[in-house]
Amino acid sequence: MKAIYKPLITEKSMAEAEKGKYSFIVAQSAGKKDIKKAVESSFSVNVVSVMTTVVKGKRKRIGRNRQKVSASIFKKALVELKSGQKISLFELGA
Repeated sequence: MKAIYKPLITEKSMAEAEKGKYSFIVAQSAGKKDIKKAVESSFSVNVVSVMTTVVKGKRKRIGRNRQKVSASIFKKALVELKSGQKISLFELGA
């Protein structure tokens, strides 16, 4: 099972990355221990804590008949690293 799908790069997540907290979109079935192992093995860092949340899809009205459509639901993980460690993927200019 692939626990981490991709990093979540937003203005807010980049501000958190400067503090040592990194955001990822993860599998819905992945637990905190699975996410911790995946981050540690992929980026060679030490994870202190993992916080997860399920983000609900926003409802939009589209089309001629103004049908209501929901964006997909996804799971987000906020991973805190040991102080002094970084993930180069989140650095500006990298």
